Amino acid sequence: MVHYRRNLVPGGTYFFTVTLRDRRSDALVRHIDVLRTALLAVRERSPFRVVAMAVMPDHLHAVWTLPPGDADYAGRWRAVKAALVRGAGRAGLPVERNAKGEAAIWQRRFWEHTIRDAADLATHCDYIHYNPVRHGLVARPAEWPHSTIHRFIASGIYPTDWATSGSPDGAQRNPGAFGERT
Repeated sequence: MVHYRRNLVPGGTYFFTVTLRDRRSDALVRHIDVLRTALLAVRERSPFRVVAMAVMPDHLHAVWTLPPGDADYAGRWRAVKAALVRGAGRAGLPVERNAKGEAAIWQRRFWEHTIRDAADLATHCDYIHYNPVRHGLVARPAEWPHSTIHRFIASGIYPTDWATSGSPDGAQRNPGAFGERT
């Protein structure tokens, strides 16, 4: 059995990619209320701060900050995935089971990256908020409803037309640059 080494930093900030098993599915946006309820329930029991997040049809990206002394993000994702499976089943999403009886909605693992500094955080927040454009879901990041970009705009972190040719900084954004800067 493969043992994954995770970087566990108590109170750390982490970037995640969590994906559905069926990459053609739109279950995450179709059942966005179920996902939201699952996240809130887990956060109630095991606190964390959602720094940034975007939910696409078949995957999501998030940056979370855990409380001081706590590095159990894997337990939180396990609980979110399980809550979504239960809620989606109640909402009418057919839940297939594998040979072990496990729900076959999610990919078994997730991608995690420990945020190193403010520049790394900004890069990953940019990547998250631009991701719906990268996937052809919208023309501008602010058009995607399932994203914390709206909070970033409301708080003045991003201008309303962030990552477009008309943004105040005059930058024509390179879609390949978000999250891939060195």
